[in-house]
Amino acid sequence: METNTHALTVLFDLDGVILDTETQYTRFWDEQGIRHLGVAGYGHRIKGQTLAQIYARDFAGKPDIQAEISCSLQRFEHEMSYEYIPGVQAFIADLRAHGVSIAVVTSSDEAKMEQVYRAHPGFAQQFDRILTAGMFTRSKPAPDCFLLGMELFNATPEQTFVFEDSFHGLQAGRDSGAIVVGLATTHTREVLDGKAHYLIDDFSRMTHVQLLAWSLLRN
Repeated sequence: METNTHALTVLFDLDGVILDTETQYTRFWDEQGIRHLGVAGYGHRIKGQTLAQIYARDFAGKPDIQAEISCSLQRFEHEMSYEYIPGVQAFIADLRAHGVSIAVVTSSDEAKMEQVYRAHPGFAQQFDRILTAGMFTRSKPAPDCFLLGMELFNATPEQTFVFEDSFHGLQAGRDSGAIVVGLATTHTREVLDGKAHYLIDDFSRMTHVQLLAWSLLRN
């Protein structure tokens, strides 16, 4: 199959990148950390990880606690707010108008995505593909999810942009070879310094032209 060496590909994380949900998740997981592990700051510790990863690392052999957390999380995700990060919808529309391949690459599962679709009925139609946790064996910080996105679009790392906010996601993007843009939505710019090729606060100034300029600098 011939590789697409001309058009750009953009792979977006979901929470903290497209949707302004990370602060809500931080509060939820901070509460779980205190309740079940007796530790503070648990919400930041698990950023970018799938639920399966969290359970395997910190709640292995505790099915009752896993079931309790899953039930609480399901209720929480049904009630939480799913506001867009400023400028992201206009940026996505600009990319689509210029023929850019676009995918969501998230550690969320299908149950969570159903809540997103409920909040935004036209959400899925903004993207070419939506890749969720069950579609790749190794989750972030492994680069598998982004490598799969490139494979689906026949894209090279040099022409692929990854937009991420979490440490695990940023590492996965870098290890995939893509051009990584970090969003200072979950962490400050100071904390993210050196972890991405570029840093932005939101998408209010992002355009297709900007991506082209960055891709030319890469090449």
